[in-house]
Amino acid sequence: MTAAMVGWAHMPFGKHAEETVESMIVKVAVDAIHDAGIAPEDVDEILLGHFNAGFSLQDFTASLVLQADPALRFKPATRVENACATGSAAVHQGVRAIASGDARIVLVVGVEQMTTTPGPEIGKNLLKASYLKEEGDIPAGFAGVFGQIAASYFQKYGDQSDALAKIAAKNHKNGTGNPYAQMRKDLGFEFCRAESEKNPYVAGPLKRTDCSLVSDGAAALVLTDPATALGLKKAVAFRGMAHVQDFLPMSRRDILKFEGCSKAWGEALGDANLALEDLSFVETHDCFTIAELLEYEAMGLASEGEGARAILEGWTEMDGKLPVNPSGGLKAKGHPIGATGVSMHVLTAMQLTGTAGDIQVKDAEIGGIFNMGGAAVANFVSVMQAMR
Repeated sequence: MTAAMVGWAHMPFGKHAEETVESMIVKVAVDAIHDAGIAPEDVDEILLGHFNAGFSLQDFTASLVLQADPALRFKPATRVENACATGSAAVHQGVRAIASGDARIVLVVGVEQMTTTPGPEIGKNLLKASYLKEEGDIPAGFAGVFGQIAASYFQKYGDQSDALAKIAAKNHKNGTGNPYAQMRKDLGFEFCRAESEKNPYVAGPLKRTDCSLVSDGAAALVLTDPATALGLKKAVAFRGMAHVQDFLPMSRRDILKFEGCSKAWGEALGDANLALEDLSFVETHDCFTIAELLEYEAMGLASEGEGARAILEGWTEMDGKLPVNPSGGLKAKGHPIGATGVSMHVLTAMQLTGTAGDIQVKDAEIGGIFNMGGAAVANFVSVMQAMR
């Protein structure tokens, strides 16, 4: 155990036109420091996860965290970016800073403001998480990338529309209990399965309910070394972690295997000396429902081409053998790019400290997190367990 989370904060995700990137950063930074029971002057390093890619005119944002308290002035602050895995990249960088001995207490913030950007620009910004040289002209932008992946999977393994609709319905049902979720509505399987005016096809076999939400939001957490953590009021340790980066072009790899995801899970579980069946739950990156399906296979929950079994047989439901996305996932919670990975760590810590309220997994002891950037290009896994 190289580091532990000792405090956190999470604002509701959604449309926040009244907020700015700065105001959201300040809000969660202040709350996380207070939650940890430390003083701002105790912070040794600051890391900000902010993808941006054109969403905000202010593109130099690391020092905005200093606005949370004058005592943060002159602290080292760095912006971290790794596409949709930006938040986890910042968290992992914080863990490394503590493990190296360079810092004792690290403040990590993740933020994004997306909804104030015009629709066509949102699509262009998101597509920057793909290999533009080959994938920049795919219709429907980033959704089109995953639409192609879904179509290829269907062609190889048969129509998986029932499984994708079940994943969407599961995550929306879970999200009804999450006070931070952008959409707290149980849409049901039938609505998610059927094409309709409210649920049209977006890209390939993917409908609107197969796609995560465009969101504004922020989350923050405080990290420290295990010895210091034991002296504070709560502590959730990193038992294992891994970062695996794969080729950016989809043409360089078998896109139906999510090999970077698989390798990251293997390394993180090995680091923790655990097996997948030791986990109480998983928060995984369901930017599109086909991604969650492929992640079932990549993490080893189901065999290649049989990911549908995990959802159709109820394995990943709240009362299944491995609940997946009890928070509602990106699908219901929303996906403010830079905040997503930090959010996943915060919600996992809440589960492990028994403070997750209506989304609490019964007897949760060990949690797994998978956050990815691009189509399984940047792959981050964390394995977490409460210390006290």
